[in-house]
Amino acid sequence: MRLATCNICPRQCTIKEGGIGFCNARGNVDGVVTSINYGCVTSLALDPIEKKPLYQFHPGAKILSVGSFGCNLRCSHCQNHSISMSDKELARFEYIEPESLLSYAVDTVAMGNIGIAFTYNEPLVGYEYVRDCARLVKDKGLYNCVVTNGYINEEPLLDIIEYIDAFNIDLKAFSNEFYRKVKGDLETVKNTIKIAAQYSHVEVTTLIIPGENDSEEEMEELASWLSEIDKNIPLHVSRFFPRYQLLDKNPTPVEDVYKLAKLARKHLNYVYEGNC
Repeated sequence: MRLATCNICPRQCTIKEGGIGFCNARGNVDGVVTSINYGCVTSLALDPIEKKPLYQFHPGAKILSVGSFGCNLRCSHCQNHSISMSDKELARFEYIEPESLLSYAVDTVAMGNIGIAFTYNEPLVGYEYVRDCARLVKDKGLYNCVVTNGYINEEPLLDIIEYIDAFNIDLKAFSNEFYRKVKGDLETVKNTIKIAAQYSHVEVTTLIIPGENDSEEEMEELASWLSEIDKNIPLHVSRFFPRYQLLDKNPTPVEDVYKLAKLARKHLNYVYEGNC
């Protein structure tokens, strides 16, 4: 039986033939790691770009948002767990080839659409579909946005980044302990932010969860580190609501979100409170 190793994210799953990786989106087909969620679209909507959230990339515009299934992290508070934690057997999807997705994007330009946002689940576990669609979108003069957890190896990131105009990267916390809980790695996400900021417009989102990542000290460290890359990177400090497996937590107090956002403004020029 042939084994194959996936090189998209640091987990580097070794997958037996016919098997799937941790993310449920990549599998070993005839000895080759393949995107098994290629073209499997679970969600498609024309959204205000501010919903991504991207506040400083063509504000007021709309973006065609597309999602599939699968994720390479395991967040107990996942907002989109019905698709991100799903697989090809359980997910409800429609197959949309890249050329057809481009046609949807072009057809909605008259409604204010400026391109495509790959979002909802973790888009980069479906790396090949994002790459193929993004090339077509770029050639058509439209924009590509990626809303990601940032848990991707450097090589595939560099291979795709020329096609991506804007990122919103989820910096879930600024502690290794938190990232261990969600089966990820803080340093990888930090590296993704550093690289993306060299090539594209970048905004960062941190969801504040009571008792998990809501200390003043952690926000000071996070915002200070981000400012060393660029003080003009927008930071979205967002309020948590109970979801998925984290139903025993109360929503983040609104005053805590504003307090932490105020601390972040000591280091960053653009800080926004979200979900308040």
